[in-house]
Amino acid sequence: MATKERLDPAKIVDTALAIADEEGPAAISLRKLAAQHDVTPMALYRHFKDKDDLLAALGARLLAEVVLPEPSDAPWDVQLRELLTAVVTALRAHPRLADLTRTQFLVAEAGLALSERTLDLLVQGGFSVDDAAEVGRQTVSALVALVVGDPIAREVSDPEARAASVRRKQASLNALSPERYPRITSAARTLIWPKSQDRYYEIGIELTLAGIRGIRP
Repeated sequence: MATKERLDPAKIVDTALAIADEEGPAAISLRKLAAQHDVTPMALYRHFKDKDDLLAALGARLLAEVVLPEPSDAPWDVQLRELLTAVVTALRAHPRLADLTRTQFLVAEAGLALSERTLDLLVQGGFSVDDAAEVGRQTVSALVALVVGDPIAREVSDPEARAASVRRKQASLNALSPERYPRITSAARTLIWPKSQDRYYEIGIELTLAGIRGIRP
């Protein structure tokens, strides 16, 4: 019974998630996971055929963490904003892994639920089914890119090293000619390090939503 508990696929994914959050997906290996669960690597192949299969499970796990808003009588774009915010909220908790969700939106159960709801809202907004599909596809890519590109999440985790990195980048921009680049030099700090991480995501979501509204039939 203990062995079965150790080899619970959900617990294996939990361990892989912890490793990937700390070190990135490249640090995951079936051998490392087997060692942490005190089993042989072959035992893990009963649940995951290879590392790619495990990474797919991680992507599905992230989508399962999205708290899907309940349908309401609010306008379609208001509901869509709530949906996009819910997706970003879940992904930003695991910025190093956000890219793994791309292949799971039309595969994992949680991804299918998100996709169906997104398409329904876009159709409510006046898009044809085909255009809704294309808008939905590009919206997913935009949200993932927003999280993956988070300047704060991309910095090294060690506080001293992070501060040194930010100072070097800011110094490089500050060294530019303020006469030639007045806007860049005046905004150097925020260009390197967002003044507010929450605001970074708010603007990203609003830009995406504004683009969708802008091309609505």
